[in-house]
Amino acid sequence: MARTNSDDLLMEDDLAAAFLGNDEELVAPTETVDEPVLVDEELPQEEEEVSEPVEDEWENTDDFPGQLAVDVYETADKLVVKARTAGISKSDLDVSISDNILTISGVLSGGEDEQTTRWHIQECYWGEFSRTIALPVQVREDENSVKAELKDGVLTITFEKEKTEAPKKIAIQ
Repeated sequence: MARTNSDDLLMEDDLAAAFLGNDEELVAPTETVDEPVLVDEELPQEEEEVSEPVEDEWENTDDFPGQLAVDVYETADKLVVKARTAGISKSDLDVSISDNILTISGVLSGGEDEQTTRWHIQECYWGEFSRTIALPVQVREDENSVKAELKDGVLTITFEKEKTEAPKKIAIQ
């Protein structure tokens, strides 16, 4: 290894050799070294380490019920919440509202097969799910003002918006 006048400082070619792990690839240093010159232009490729998948990561999912994707939008007089609920029957759904907080929960069954010995791909969620949403506008919560419909795997809940008066100007005296 080439050293500078001060033996405690490494030259650039020394650093390159330390990282490459092989001093023979470097050309002999000259008095002033700008960059190390490699004899072989191709740098050695490190092999990627392949790790085995950790099977325990997804095993304890019972503590976290699945989330339900929703769309929430409003029209001039209504607030609409739509949720994709394909494969869920009406009897497996529970929809409730209290203090402008909507909760949709249920169970999606049918994904378990007693004879399964090994999963190759498991992307579908089976089991309990729940979603709680603070509605962005005040809605009427009485039964006559809320409509829930399950059609073609989409749950649509329509609320009548609470009538709010326009702000009144208060004169300062």
